[in-house]
Amino acid sequence: MSTKYVYFFGGGKADGKADMRNLLGGKGANLAEMANLGLPVPAGFTLVTDYCNVYLQQGRKFGEDLKQQVAEAMRKVEQIMGLRYGDPGEPASAGRPLLVSCRSGARSSMPGMMETVLNVGLCTRTIPGLIKKTNNERFVYDAYRRLITMYSDVVMEKAEDIEPAEGKGIRQQLDRIMEDLKHKKGYHQDTDLTTDDLKYLCAEYRKKVKKVLGRDFPDDPQEQLWGGIGAVFKSWNGRRAVAYRKIEGIPHEWGTACNVQSMVFGNLGNTSATGVAFTRNPATGENKFYGEWLVNAQGEDVVAGIRTPNPLNEATKNEQNQHLPSLEKEWPGTYQELDAVRLKLERHYKDMQDIEFTIQERKLYMLQCRSGKRTGTAALNMAMDMLQEGLIDEQTAVKRVAPAQLDELLHPIVDPKAEKNATVLATGLPAGPGGARGEVVFTSADAVAAAKEGKKVILVREETNPEDVEGMRAAAGLLTARGGLTSHAALVARGWGKCCIVGAGKLKISHSGGKGWTLSADGKTVKPGEVITLNGTRGIVYQGAVNMIDATENPRLADFMKLVDQFRKIGVRTNADTPEDARVARKFGAEGIGLFRTEHMFYGKGSEQPLFLLRKMILSNTTEERVRALKELAVFVKRDIKGTLEAMDGLPVTIRLLDPPLHEFVPQSVENIAEMAKALGITPEEVHKRGSALHEVNPRRKRSSTASATRCGSRPASRSSACTAR
Repeated sequence: MSTKYVYFFGGGKADGKADMRNLLGGKGANLAEMANLGLPVPAGFTLVTDYCNVYLQQGRKFGEDLKQQVAEAMRKVEQIMGLRYGDPGEPASAGRPLLVSCRSGARSSMPGMMETVLNVGLCTRTIPGLIKKTNNERFVYDAYRRLITMYSDVVMEKAEDIEPAEGKGIRQQLDRIMEDLKHKKGYHQDTDLTTDDLKYLCAEYRKKVKKVLGRDFPDDPQEQLWGGIGAVFKSWNGRRAVAYRKIEGIPHEWGTACNVQSMVFGNLGNTSATGVAFTRNPATGENKFYGEWLVNAQGEDVVAGIRTPNPLNEATKNEQNQHLPSLEKEWPGTYQELDAVRLKLERHYKDMQDIEFTIQERKLYMLQCRSGKRTGTAALNMAMDMLQEGLIDEQTAVKRVAPAQLDELLHPIVDPKAEKNATVLATGLPAGPGGARGEVVFTSADAVAAAKEGKKVILVREETNPEDVEGMRAAAGLLTARGGLTSHAALVARGWGKCCIVGAGKLKISHSGGKGWTLSADGKTVKPGEVITLNGTRGIVYQGAVNMIDATENPRLADFMKLVDQFRKIGVRTNADTPEDARVARKFGAEGIGLFRTEHMFYGKGSEQPLFLLRKMILSNTTEERVRALKELAVFVKRDIKGTLEAMDGLPVTIRLLDPPLHEFVPQSVENIAEMAKALGITPEEVHKRGSALHEVNPRRKRSSTASATRCGSRPASRSSACTAR
């Protein structure tokens, strides 16, 4: 028997299930699980992750066994959907063409990093049948326009390893044709385009594809299908996917699955819609159904930020979208059905779910569910809430908060007191909580370059796309003028725990040739390199640097750490060198100090500080001078050690005695040398001479030094036990 590479789902049953995500990928496994739960999932099939590697290793070719399995699965899809792939629309067929999507789905979520092609199977042969079926000629040519745009970009250009210059890709060139037409006719939205406009665009698009890529847009449904499948597999090794895997630590050998699924249409007029939702708020963890939707749109319109999406319900409206109609008010029956699906999925998976849905002529279809990415704050709140609700047990609650998310909870936030006097530049949607400030940059490349120089930057874009992933990672915070809380920027930022504000509609981002980029709002202007501050919790952008404060005063974090204590098997001690550090460590549950580094006590400036007294002791030339300096120094040493022991309140403290490279502590600047000379009653030249005589050589740093090795023998050198060559 040949290896099973294709798994069917639909009609209330599926070949796979949720625990097969390594084989089916996250999307395929969850589609199978939703089908088995009886949810309204459009029928389809999944080509397994293993075949991605087979395909790439055998020269990007499909085997006959796979083609047979795909043909068999397609027949099952046709039977359930009552449609036929490649149906010509002749009178005898009653016009029943089936269109499909080809979507990636790795075992670990990689949002937007790989490829998707929608409306596959639409061509001159099937267009008449779809017009007959929908009685909506405008819709059909809009779908065809979208297919030409996506397919020429994803399959004909990217999948063939064509690397166009910045802004010169086929998608950008096709988009400019449409923008030029909209400008010429005075249109503001894509939905303003008429049927004749769309027919014109489709014809112009095909001409442009032939001119730019050197071959015709494929007019055969089977060629389109296999081109789409191949493009998904090839995109596993695309530049942005590889970059994302390196950031996230995802193994390159895993491969991606490809999900071929019946198309349902959210852009079939004003009784159709599409949306993305979360069973709880992914930014805060609040237990409210949270999401966005668009009437007469396809899924890409919601996440791309091209149109401002509507709120899902009344309870989650905010300043940016309070004037827009909610699904709850507009179509209450459909909303209630979707809300029931939300509750069923969360009870089944026992975790917050990120879901995608389409409404075709008031009929709800579920296209995806997955464990939703969330901020550290949301992860903590969800874990504690679900524990209280009895949805999960204590051990599961502990595992729900990743170590990196705990680190995120300890990062600074914008000081509320400082905010009162700060200058507001703009407001947007709070997509990633916490605070961030940095120099403004406008391109991903600039963000990466600035980060390499050690600068903190805020990446500002109209809206981000997967090509920006490296710059998004390098930036301290993200700010977009367009997009909602389910946009690409918001989704990726939440996954990384990065401060992010999206949909700041008043922002104007412009580029004036040689003068470079500018950011403006309400008469205020910010240029590249100038600092702005983001409050990602409130969605406010401030001009200039605003003070930050500690974000650790969180009672839920304390309760969570008590849970952690029930399961941990090791004790945790801290590294601390001052009473203040010791108190902070105790507050976070440290059970002692594993290393109190004595040399760290001697920091500061001025003649009353320990560092000055330590230098005075080091540079003393007689026993009397050294004893006098040590007595002065002892007051500070005793104070800090005693204070640290008191803060630890009987817990163990390990003190490392002082044996530092002495030359690193002697004064170097002219000002400090003069101050020390005065205190010792000697000349500056004598201070410099004594300091030079203390110079030490560390054989670990100077491995080639035979003299050092000879003096030290086989003893390993270290900061706390350095051998000296005086």
